This record gives sequence, C-alpha cells and structure tokens, in this order.
Amino acid sequence: MAAWSSSPSLRHLLLLRPRLPLGPTCLAGSFARRHIHGHSRRRLLSSSASSSTLTHGEEASTQGDADGVVDVNPPRGTRDFPPEDMRLRTWLFDQFREVSRLMAFEEVDFPVLESEALFIRKAGEEITQQLYNFEDKGGRRVVLRPEITPSLARLVIKQGKSVSLPLKWFTIGQCWRYERMTRGRRREHYQWNMDIFGVPKVRAEAELLQAIVLLFQRLGITFSDVGIRVSSRKVLQAVLNMYSIPEHLFTEVCVIVDKLGKLTREEIEKELMSTGLPSEAVQGIIEVLSLKSLSKLEEVLGSDVEAVADLKKLFSFAEQYGYADWICFDASVVRGLAYYTGIVFEAFDREGKLRAICGGGRYDRLLSTFGSEDIPACGFGFGDAVIVELLKEKALLPDMSRQIDDIVFPLDEVLEGPASSIASSLRKKGRAVDLVEDKRLKWVFKHAERINASRLILVGNSEWERGMVRVKILSTREEFEVKADELE
Repeated sequence: MAAWSSSPSLRHLLLLRPRLPLGPTCLAGSFARRHIHGHSRRRLLSSSASSSTLTHGEEASTQGDADGVVDVNPPRGTRDFPPEDMRLRTWLFDQFREVSRLMAFEEVDFPVLESEALFIRKAGEEITQQLYNFEDKGGRRVVLRPEITPSLARLVIKQGKSVSLPLKWFTIGQCWRYERMTRGRRREHYQWNMDIFGVPKVRAEAELLQAIVLLFQRLGITFSDVGIRVSSRKVLQAVLNMYSIPEHLFTEVCVIVDKLGKLTREEIEKELMSTGLPSEAVQGIIEVLSLKSLSKLEEVLGSDVEAVADLKKLFSFAEQYGYADWICFDASVVRGLAYYTGIVFEAFDREGKLRAICGGGRYDRLLSTFGSEDIPACGFGFGDAVIVELLKEKALLPDMSRQIDDIVFPLDEVLEGPASSIASSLRKKGRAVDLVEDKRLKWVFKHAERINASRLILVGNSEWERGMVRVKILSTREEFEVKADELE
C-alpha cells in the first residue's frame, strides 16, 4: 500500500473497488479522464451516466492524462441526487416510514461499512462474488454492505437480552453490489427492510406481506399491476428427503434452483447434476418446482408435510387480511441467499418488464452462523430503484415540483433588516420562506413561478413607514396590504 502513498486519490479509489486484478488498463480506466485537443485550459467534462453498461470485471477504457481534467459523472452504477431526485427519494422513504409506523415497527440503523466476515458465506451465493471489499488502514477486511439482514442480525446479537421479544424493526439503508447493470439494477441502491425476531409462526410472514401490500396500495398500485409469489424452502427440502439427498447439499441446490427463469432448464439440470444428484432426483426437483398450485403440491408431498401446512395457513391469513388477490403460490421461488429456512416470497410486476420488486422470507438459523443462539426470524428487502421504474411505467409518480410558502423581497437596500425580521418570524410559524435580495422585481416574479411560491411579500419604503407590507397571492394575483406583525 505504501507504493501509492504519493497519490491519495488513486489509493482511495482502489480501496473502494472489488478485489479484481489491477492491470494497466484497469488503473488508467479508474480515472475515466478525457483529453480535449486544442484547449489549454482545464475544464470539467460530463457525459450521460447511463450510456454504458459493464459486466463484472469490465473496466472503463477511457484513457486520461495528468492535466487535471475530471469526469464529473459519479462512479459507474451510482447516482447523484439533485434536488428534484432528492424530493422523490424523500417522498418514497416517507412512504416506507409511514407503513412501518402503521405496522408498529421501530426504526434502526447500522454502518454502511461492515466486517467482511459478516457477508462471506461458502454457499456459492452470487452476492459473495459482488462485494465491494477491501483492507482498511488498520489491516481489517471490511466491506460496503451488499444487503442489510446480516447487519440487523449482528445488532440483535449485540443487544442480547437487553431487548424483549418479539422485535419488530425496520431500516432504510444503502447497499452496494458490483454487478451487471440493467433497468432497475445499479451497483448501489437504497433498501427498505422490515424484520421480525421472536415469532416462530407464519403470523410474522402474514404481517410482512400486509406491509408490502399496504405500501403498494398507498402508492396507487393494484393487484392487477403487481403480484407476490410465495413458496417455502421446506418444499425443496421435502423433495430432497424423498430422494434421500444428503442435508449438506440443500443450500447449494437452493442457490442453483434460484436461477430458474434466468437459465434454461437444461442448464439448471446440468448444474444440479454437477453437485452429485442422481438424474431422477434432478427431474423430481424440476417437476415439483414447476408447480403453481398449492393443492397440486399437497397431492405430491402430502398434507402432513410442514411446508404444505405453513403455506395453507399463510393463504388462510391472506384471506383474513384481505390481500389474497395479491399472492399466488409458485414453487420455483426459493430466493438466492443461503440463510432462508422456510416461507419465501417476492413481488413482481405482472407485465414481466422488471426484475423482482422486493423479496424476503424466514431465516430461523442465521444467528447461529455468527456464533449466537438462534431466534426465529423473518423479513424482507424492498429496493428503491425498481419501484420507481414501476411508478414511472404506471404514471403514478407524484408531482415533485419545489413548493415554497413565501418569498420575502425588500424593494430597497435599507429594508433588508426588516425583511430579515419578517422572514424569521414566518419561519418560526412554520412557513417555508425564501428571502431574496439584490434582484430585479421581474426576476423575483419568475423565480416565484419556478419554485411554486404561494405568496410574494414585498417590503417597500412607503408601506414600511406605516408598519405594513404588500402581499401578493400568486395563484389568484390578489394584492393587499397587511400589518407586518399580523402576517401569518
């Protein structure tokens, strides 16, 4: 690391990259600089952030020089949030928080930077190959978290017996994965997580599903737009038991069959065969995971199988909660993370244009993988990117225009003091006030239009001498004078 001490920016950039070979092309591409011929002065460059999609291991090929020219785009797969985008993000997060409040969940948070050991699992999960992991200055292996559940589990273990069960926690946090970018998939995203610890029965899953449906309903999305596929990891476990498949192969098989729909049946069969499964077991797995009917599953596995009983109970709860039209049984849903142990689910758009909107399930044995006593738990993750794409698709995004209550404008420099006093008084009363100075009145009116101001308050000499100000209601063009100390 000392070799890079003379170049702090490069050293910082390398630390935040995944553990990939660092060849000359990689180092040059990391700067993403461009040389502008015929110009001696330095300037910032900007290009479309969405103009290129890279696969894992691909690097930007743009060669830069040392003239100080900087690409002003954020790193590939990441986003800036200018005011209009920030307003949308804030609105969406407010929806997440309101649903969590209605479901009586408490908010928690964790650092984005976590120990690498928290996310390294030897189960062949795709996520372990997508980590932004590096060694910090103290020699510790750390990672920008790719998901939130392990951080949540760590906090539960840390809290120990100081908290009483059940725990109903939610968080909204940023996650990082170095993966191929597609519509609704970036290398960073924000994720709403809701988790319940200490409830072993499917009531917990029923509550989580209601939270998801409640959010959709608040956003104007209907069950004709979106569905939620539901199954159980215990279905696959029951099939493996039918063929006397060793327990240690279960997680590996789950990771493979999670690729159903992404790979062809032949490719899935080939991967399953590579684990040592006999061909009849492979065919049995594929056939059962193709089922879309809970009654057909019961015919194959029997009514006394735990997976069937759990799912029947969950669908019964769905009727009682009133969201039965939103959910459907799909045995192919297993989810790609190794720690799931029971019911799993994922929301999808019925037109099939987008990737999964959200997903989750039960993970009763996660805590023991960190050396603690297990607590029954389940939860879901709901990203910010896909839902926004869906809202755009359905023309359901709200008006995110800037909105200000008042503009206060002194018509003379000597009135800047009184204008400041008026602005301060209105802000204390809860009004959003933009105090404008050193502009022409024509500009102020155009500015009021741009920011959707409700009122324009003009502080003029003749009015102020009488303790008055002139108020213009911008929506109606109505004008009147009012005492400054009576402004509301």
